[in-house]
Amino acid sequence: MSHADDGAHGFPEEIHWPSLIAAISAISAVGIAIGLGLPLLSVILDKRGISSTLIGLNSAMAGLAAMVAAPITTKLAHSFGVARTMLWAVVLAAVSALGFYYATQFWMWFPLRIAFHGATTTLFILSEFWINAAAPPRRRGLVLGIYATVLAVGFAIGPLIFSKIGSEGLLPFAVGACAIMLAFVPIYIARNENPVLDEKPQKHFLRYILLVPMATAAVFVFGAVEVGGLSLFPVYANRSGLEEAHAAQLLTVMGIGNMVFQIPFGMISDRLKDRRPMLFLMAVAGLAGALALPYLVHHWWLMAALLLVWGGCVSGLYTVGLAHLGSRLKGSDLAAANAAFVFCYAVGTVAGPQAIGLSIDHTGNDGFAWALAGFFALYVVIFIVRTVLSRERT
Repeated sequence: MSHADDGAHGFPEEIHWPSLIAAISAISAVGIAIGLGLPLLSVILDKRGISSTLIGLNSAMAGLAAMVAAPITTKLAHSFGVARTMLWAVVLAAVSALGFYYATQFWMWFPLRIAFHGATTTLFILSEFWINAAAPPRRRGLVLGIYATVLAVGFAIGPLIFSKIGSEGLLPFAVGACAIMLAFVPIYIARNENPVLDEKPQKHFLRYILLVPMATAAVFVFGAVEVGGLSLFPVYANRSGLEEAHAAQLLTVMGIGNMVFQIPFGMISDRLKDRRPMLFLMAVAGLAGALALPYLVHHWWLMAALLLVWGGCVSGLYTVGLAHLGSRLKGSDLAAANAAFVFCYAVGTVAGPQAIGLSIDHTGNDGFAWALAGFFALYVVIFIVRTVLSRERT
């Protein structure tokens, strides 16, 4: 769909700030809560003597909850409205975040994880849909770049808060719950400006994965590489002989890359008629970066420079993929496609750590880099096959 088509739908060319602030505040609160919650919950379970395997199993509930919540979210928003569904999700996420403190038995953490991550997934999907629907077509990439940057900042602030307040007592849980509840206010203020879903999606939920494959495949790779890479990079760095502090600094550099490149990448994508070649180039850069890791791991500055750009390209798959999705679809189709987009992200977050862990176990420490390269190579292959097939049809 061209920009001219977008304009014909009567979308304004100015950025509509109340909608943007509502959606961005929702996602920044989620980012802070998840960034604080993931290390906090793991540390507390470890202190209670729960095995690493069971901690991993409990953490995996996040991906499972996201997969379950993704198809349901669009139906809830269609029945109750986007803003109202988001407000209830905020309350559920905050209550379940606080619930971890009061849940003394380990088994209680499984339903709490499902409730917390189910609610945050709903906020992810609907805030992305709201932003994509409210963004002016010619500035969609810029708006989504701002959105992705704020999300990255939220994820970075979470662990920082955790490092300051620790894991003792009610305080960290109360801080997490309050961070989530702060999102309630801007969503409530902008509730009458939320996009209306007055018709049902035209296709079955899973069909949307194949409808815009370059976007859904991009976010699958992003989920796999981001979560798998972050989870297992400390293991890779440690086995490569890097000090723990140096490994942590490299992850910080990668996080900075995630933040600083999203707005420029979004603005570049706004100048393109078709964003797919840009997604392809980011995947190629990701592939080259992953293959270079074993050769640069003992050169800190070269590694830092690589991870800065590499981190930007990895997150760029998410930002530009989301912009590509928004330029192709409208209304309830866009909402359903956003749900499929987040579903593919969730599948990636489950597949990434598993594939990378298996690769390290079976091929040695460099298996970390080979597995990451494999995910990017998959995207490159999908792009080439898709391009060849579309040319044959014309």
